Amino acid sequence: MIDTARFSAAAAAEGFELTARQLEQFDQYAQFLVEYNEKVNLTAITDPEGIEVKHFLDSLMLLKAVALPEGASVIDVGTGAGFPSVPAKIVRDDLRLTLLDGLNKRIVFLGELSRRLGQENTALHARAEEAARGELREQFDLATARAVADLRVLAEYCLPFVKVGGVFAALKGPDGPAEVEAAKKAISLLGGKVEAVKSFTLPGQQARTVAVIRKVQPTPAKYPRHGGKISKQPL
Repeated sequence: MIDTARFSAAAAAEGFELTARQLEQFDQYAQFLVEYNEKVNLTAITDPEGIEVKHFLDSLMLLKAVALPEGASVIDVGTGAGFPSVPAKIVRDDLRLTLLDGLNKRIVFLGELSRRLGQENTALHARAEEAARGELREQFDLATARAVADLRVLAEYCLPFVKVGGVFAALKGPDGPAEVEAAKKAISLLGGKVEAVKSFTLPGQQARTVAVIRKVQPTPAKYPRHGGKISKQPL
């Protein structure tokens, strides 16, 4: 499905030396994504090079931005088709993933994808603001999201899942640094502190940003808020 030689070279340029097995897994992933996308809308990007760069390589930037300990627990909030955490686990198979999404059709896809890749992941159908008020609250070394929502909104969805000392990493586009500035008040209210804003350029001159936010104190019990307040009235 993908051009494994081209993808291997692009990954190597970013410091990722992929094994033959890992390249096979990425190819399996791409094949199943395109196949499943015909019945459930997972992505608008279905060409091989687009998948290689905009999905897989972009997801791997998470590992460049954040130093994760061995066996780190990771929750991918609103994970959709598994980005960025499933590609990250192909490279770091020690990671313990919880894939959270509000659409059950995606969860079915993620369960089958995990099986095909030989990954033991937890695929969970739930709304983030509800799951973060339950037993998953402050249980993870890392919460991540690669989404179009404003960082003020993403922070309220994601930071409640992170244990104190852990990290929330948001994968954003070229406006990431401006979003971080605008979200500093919200991040502080939620118990976080901006640690780094790392910018990079994907092949094709696509500017990307990873905002790395450290959890420095527990999130107050009133967050995340209920219903549509998070997006309608960002902190």
